[in-house]
This record gives sequence, C-alpha cells and structure tokens, in this order.
Amino acid sequence: MRQPAGAHGAGRRRGPDLTTGPIGKTLILFALPVMGSNILQSVNGSANAIWVSHVLGESALTAISNSNQIFFLMMGAMFGMSMAANIMIGQAVGAEDRALATRVVGTATLFFLVISVVVGMAGFTLTPAILTGMGTPGGAKELATAYLRIIFAAIPILYFFTFLMMGQRGAGDARTPFYFALIAVVFEMSLNPLLLIGVGPFPKLGIVGSATATLIAQGTTLAVMIAWLYRKKSVLVLTRDEWRAFRPDFEVAKGLLFKGLPMAFQMMVISLAAVTMMSYVNAYGVTTAAAYAAAVQVWTYVQMPAMALGAAVSSMAAQNVGAGNMDRVGKIAGVGVLYAAIFSAIPIVLIYLLDPYILRAFLPAGSPSLPIAIHINSIVLWGFIPFGMAFIFTGIVRSTGAVWPPLIAMVIALWGVRVPLANALEPMLGADAIWISFPAGSLVTVILAAAYYRWGGWRTSRMLHTRPHGDAVDTGMAPPSGVEATEATVEVASRTSPSALNRPGS
Repeated sequence: MRQPAGAHGAGRRRGPDLTTGPIGKTLILFALPVMGSNILQSVNGSANAIWVSHVLGESALTAISNSNQIFFLMMGAMFGMSMAANIMIGQAVGAEDRALATRVVGTATLFFLVISVVVGMAGFTLTPAILTGMGTPGGAKELATAYLRIIFAAIPILYFFTFLMMGQRGAGDARTPFYFALIAVVFEMSLNPLLLIGVGPFPKLGIVGSATATLIAQGTTLAVMIAWLYRKKSVLVLTRDEWRAFRPDFEVAKGLLFKGLPMAFQMMVISLAAVTMMSYVNAYGVTTAAAYAAAVQVWTYVQMPAMALGAAVSSMAAQNVGAGNMDRVGKIAGVGVLYAAIFSAIPIVLIYLLDPYILRAFLPAGSPSLPIAIHINSIVLWGFIPFGMAFIFTGIVRSTGAVWPPLIAMVIALWGVRVPLANALEPMLGADAIWISFPAGSLVTVILAAAYYRWGGWRTSRMLHTRPHGDAVDTGMAPPSGVEATEATVEVASRTSPSALNRPGS
C-alpha cells in the first residue's frame, strides 16, 4: 500500500503518479517539456550555425559540423552512464525507495567526475589527429581544431549539466530542466554573436567565441541549477548527512558499468558511423559538406517529437517497472509507437513543401550548396518515420535494463547495412549512395527493434533489485513531482551544437 503523503520526505511535493492514469494524455504531457528543451537547444545550435555560416563562411560551418561529430563520439561514455543512472533513478522513484536513489546519485556523481576528466584530456590531445583521420577539408581543419579544443575544456561542465538534467526527468520532473535549458540557451544565444564578431567590450574571437559562449553559458547555468536543487532538497544533490553516498556502491557501480557500457557503446557506434559518413561527405568537398551540415540542422527538428516521446515512454516505463506494472508498460509502448509515427510524419510533410525556404536559413540564397541540400532531404527525410518508431521500442526495452539487444541491433543497422551499402553503391551512384543508406539503415533499425520487443526476453530484465511500492516499507521516498520523464534514448545528441544534446538520425 502507498504511504500517505505525510509519510514521505518532508518538504517534497507530491505530484501526479506516473504509474496510473490515462496513458495517452500522460504521455503527451510527459513529452512536451522534453520537446520544449530539445527545441530550445536546437534553436541555439541553429542560431550558432546561422551566425557562423553567414559571418565566417561555409568553411567555418563545415568546421563546426566536423568538430561536433568528434565531440559526440567522445560523449558516448557519458550518455551511456547517464542513461543507466537515469533508469535507476526512475526505477527507484517508481518503487518509492529514497535510499536507493541516494546511492545511485552518489556513485554516479563520482563516476561522471572521473570520466569527464579522462574524456576531456583525451579529446583535447587527440583532436588534430582525429580531424586528419576524418579527412576534414583543409580550409576547415584549423578552425575545427580551435573550436573543438575549447569544447573539450568544458567537458566536465557539459557532462554534469546533462546528468542533472536527465536525472531530474528520471525523478519525474521535466519542467525544471526545461526552465534551466531556457536560461542556458538564452544566455548562450546572446553571448555567441558578441564573442563571434566582437561587440563593445567583448573581444572578437571568431569561431573560438562560439565555443567560449557554450562554456560560459553552461557553466553559469550549472552553478545556478545546483544551488536551486539544494534549496529544493532534491534527491539529486546530497546533504551533509548523505555524503557517505559518495563512496562507490558496488551494486550501483555494477549497474552503471554493465548496463551503462552497452548504451555507451551504442552511442559510440552511432557516432563512429556518423564520423564515417562525414568522411564520405568530406570527400566531395566543402560545398557538399556544407549542404550536408545544413540538412542535418533540419533533421534535428524532424526528430524532436519522436525523441521527446522516446524520453517520455522510457521514463514512464522505468517507473512502472519499479512499481511492478508490466501490463501498463506494454500499453505505453503501443501508444508511443503510434504517436511517434504521426508526429514524425507531420514535420516531414511540411519540410517537403517548404524545403528551399527552410534551408535558406542555414545557407545563403545563392549558395551552390543549397540545391544539394534540397536533394539530400528529398532522399533522407522520410526515413525518420521508422527511425522515430524504433526510438519507442528501444526506449521501452532499455527501461528494464535489457541493454545489449539494442546495441546489437544498432551495430547491424549501421555497420551491417548503412556503411556497407554506401560503400557498395558509391561507384554507381556517387554521393546519392550516402543519402540512400540513411533510410535503409532506419528501416532495418525499426524491424530489429520491433522484433526484439515482440519476442525478446526484456520483460524479465532489471537494472537494479527494487521492491514494488505496493510491498515497500516506508523509506521516506516521495513520489515523483510531475508528469514528465527522463531521456533514456540513445540518439540524444545533436550534430549541430555541443550544447544541444539531441542527436539527429542514426
């Protein structure tokens, strides 16, 4: 039986219960703040691309596109661990186990501190060699190196910012992350042109100014967020009495490693495939590379509804898994797949109708890259419908802790289909082989994801050992304080801006 409101932690709001109520309505309300955050972050990335392309030219836009491919490859470890921690927090909240949630937060915080330092140092050191290996065009390589090294210096800030944003959603609150995303984006968008072109007392830093704006905005917002979480006595920050939780907990650390690493590998598989595809695009020169970069900006918005729904169903499912409501998990999956198909198709149709005008936001009207970008979209865009449906299946499966099958499916789709298909068709079709390989990979992804959802053994998997709240002792864990969810999807990082962690299509 659930404990009465007064039996839970003092000072914690009681909010709607994600384990009961109408699924469709809850899912939409759940997803809207997540999509709002995604929109803000992607608008920020788009504004950055617009400023860079129009002020510094196509070489600078290509530099940012190449840099972000490397950046998100190095972010793979963080995403896997964040998603694992995210699911653990959701399951602990569903089971109303505050002690478990505190153990997860303490161990995960220490984990991310160590990883961020290692990844930041490695990225800073290896940037020139990796850019060379990608075949980054000569006109863009020097710019990309300067830009990316500033971003890697900010890795500890970016890692912890993302962990706290996702952790709040895992605890059932997506409104608060939306507000902090709004603060960070408005700050960065305001600071970006000032440092890019030099206004008043601000120095003219060029492309380095864009990266510096990210560092300053994210760092300042992170400090404000931590202070706010302490004021609200959030489960995501530990009081002095809870500092013992910073000592690594074996069960939590094991979950982060053995459940987080496959998700990290999945992110890295996706990023490596993206880097490989970028190297193929780079071989056709700066004009085609700039067209691809502009098309990717559009893809970011196309995927937003499915990404938000994927985040919503994953967190809803994680909390219901913790509560022992597996029948409801299946219903969440069905509604989520239907919504993903519908809400992915709507922006795709609009873009097909308005494509030349939309792309002009990222490329000048007379740019030779513009017709190439229009052609890329004509081949690639429809593939995001099955891709969005796959988001739902994999998000549901991972919410229980079944993380290896999605990784295997992604390896097959990307390295067994997309990359080989592009290689095989390129002698006959040229650059079109690259574009065709995107929807082909998406189709394979949704087929494999749906097959494992239907026949796989994910329903018996668990991230942690929790006791459903109906049988739980009173641990002082308050119920979730909202109807929003965490992001437990792999494709969560944008190719367009390091501050926009919403990634376009795999």
